[in-house]
Amino acid sequence: MEFKIGDRKIGLNEQPFCIAEVGINHNGDIKRAINMVKVAKESGADAVKFQTFSAEEFCGEDQKFTYKSQGKTITEPVLEMFKRYEFTKKQWFEIKKECDRQSIIFMSTPQNRTDLDLLLEIGIPAIKVGSDDLTNTPLIQSYSKEKLPLILSSGMSDLAEVYNSVNIAGGFDNNHVALLLCTSQYPTLPEEVNLARLNTLKNALPGIVIGFSDHTRGSLASSLAVTLGASILEKHFTLDHNLPGPDHWFSEDSDGLKEWVRSIRLSYIMQGSPVVRPTSSEAKNKIEYQRRLVAACDIKADDLFSENNITLRRVTGGHGFPPNFIDYLIGRPSPKNYHKDQPIEL
Repeated sequence: MEFKIGDRKIGLNEQPFCIAEVGINHNGDIKRAINMVKVAKESGADAVKFQTFSAEEFCGEDQKFTYKSQGKTITEPVLEMFKRYEFTKKQWFEIKKECDRQSIIFMSTPQNRTDLDLLLEIGIPAIKVGSDDLTNTPLIQSYSKEKLPLILSSGMSDLAEVYNSVNIAGGFDNNHVALLLCTSQYPTLPEEVNLARLNTLKNALPGIVIGFSDHTRGSLASSLAVTLGASILEKHFTLDHNLPGPDHWFSEDSDGLKEWVRSIRLSYIMQGSPVVRPTSSEAKNKIEYQRRLVAACDIKADDLFSENNITLRRVTGGHGFPPNFIDYLIGRPSPKNYHKDQPIEL
């Protein structure tokens, strides 16, 4: 089922919808966040996405997280880390204002219902649910009541869990739901991408828009995903790989983000039409490149055509019968005189 995010149509017959994912790569710095909106716009992405949360509402006090940053291995309390990345309500409005100024769609993943309420007040055209909440069915059910397009990431889940969440979101009851293939490993190794699952999801979820949340490095995986039917794609980016934080080192920089979007657009164009026939360029080349029947020697009127006096050559302008007419001509009398290399035309 096709639907819109803002003014942008989403579906197999539309250009892929590209989401430049800031996530927490702003490091809690509003100026950096504003700058990242500009970079996302310059990349050609359709939307820029953040994550909206109150750390104390979703992080356990004693949970710790180990990650790579600036060439080091860091272990710290999850609550402490996420508190550094919180924005105030005023700051979220500033970010949305910059998105409007740049004419790029503002999106953000809420962690809780209170976060969604804030985002609804700011103004969002769709709701994104991260892989960590795909099985949080009470939250999905609450979000689905807003009747906005709901985009679900499917990392860490099996097909039964995916189907159940799409069903609870109303995806089989004409609600606008999209399901993104995702591997929740950062970065994702090639052998864990499993793009073949896109076909599984399309077959298991008829009518549901399918996409790809890309945690690999580079643009190849997303380009391939487009050819397998992914209509929505998202990718983390950073302004500097050397900034402190868990996601900077594997995220795309500004040049990488541009290349990612460019490759997706090109992959979509390259799919072309499923109808097998010459392209407009080939139609012109066909006239010049494919061989035609010509006289192998001088032929007089009423001479019988034979394999000895007709042959195949490329002919300027494509004049003469095509090769499959040779059986028709063999044994028939020539209607006129032909000189050597003259196209055979009756």
